[in-house]
Amino acid sequence: MKDTALSKIHEALGAKMVPFAGYNMPVQYEGVNIEHETVRNGVGVFDVSHMGEFVISGPNALALIQKIGTNDASKLVDGKAQYSCMPNNDGGIVDDLIIYRVNGEKYILVVNASNIEKDWNWISSHNDVGAEMKDVSDNYSLLAIQGPKAVEAMQSLTEVDLTNIKYYTFQIAKFAGVENVIVSATGYTGSGGFEIYCKNEDVAKVWDKVFEAGADFGIKPIGLAARDTLRLEMGYCLYGNDIDDTTSPIEAGLGWITKFTKDFVNREAIEDQKRLGTERRLVAFEMQDRGIPRQGYDIVDGNGNIIGNVTSGTMSPSMKVGIGMGYVPNVFKSVGSNIYIQIRKNRVPAKVVKLPFYKK
Repeated sequence: MKDTALSKIHEALGAKMVPFAGYNMPVQYEGVNIEHETVRNGVGVFDVSHMGEFVISGPNALALIQKIGTNDASKLVDGKAQYSCMPNNDGGIVDDLIIYRVNGEKYILVVNASNIEKDWNWISSHNDVGAEMKDVSDNYSLLAIQGPKAVEAMQSLTEVDLTNIKYYTFQIAKFAGVENVIVSATGYTGSGGFEIYCKNEDVAKVWDKVFEAGADFGIKPIGLAARDTLRLEMGYCLYGNDIDDTTSPIEAGLGWITKFTKDFVNREAIEDQKRLGTERRLVAFEMQDRGIPRQGYDIVDGNGNIIGNVTSGTMSPSMKVGIGMGYVPNVFKSVGSNIYIQIRKNRVPAKVVKLPFYKK
């Protein structure tokens, strides 16, 4: 089990540590609901240093990224980021990722921790254009400083005007006394804030400065459990739950990041799905009676026939109602459709709703 550069600090703070994607990670400190509330209304800090980072560079960097990803990275300009996914040859998704354009010949791909080796091998296998590839995952740490008070709390740590870092943009600047830090706004919580990428040897210093600067704003460390409830309230997909090697971007509602204006892996099959439709779709639902949907629970129709299963589910800390996502046949995909979640022996009614669950 790998440690992040901050694992000892998390332990000293009393975090409950669990194995996650091969790393020893803090799942919670005070409790999921308290930490969730801190991010929704104030400011909290996640250590997400387990995420992977690849640097793709050289004259053919963009050509490789265009081939492996569904989104159109040619639309990026320096300082812009883009959400994308990598389709496999069988209609599924290798991984979802964020692409940062540093300049025309240098891009950073941020991938899921559990997929670092798989993604590296996949991208390498398609690199017949001679792009330079470097896996820097073990050298960098990543802090997500999230919440409506994040900008105000952190402004004293940098000369960059943090209000100018709009959603899906970034700057490379001095932060907390450390040079060449990537400050980006690609948050996974729906409550604003930004992310800090820095070298492992600098992250403890950055962490301390962040908590000093945020002290008057009630800043707290936040675990991965609250990260999951926050992202689910927004309806953001989690790889391994809501998308995987067997789910297509079209089924998963990711048509908006699938651009057929260029060629990419398995484009024709995915374009056929877009044109002809799919047999199932990922939907969001709210429980109509008491009950907490959990990953793996069966989704059934009014007669008790299994029509799908829950890919993500929880009791929403913000809304105090059970919420979840799962794949169902097209006949049930419309907002307002009635479905049922099999919770042990009970068939509990739920209704398909429009995302996000949480509306500010």
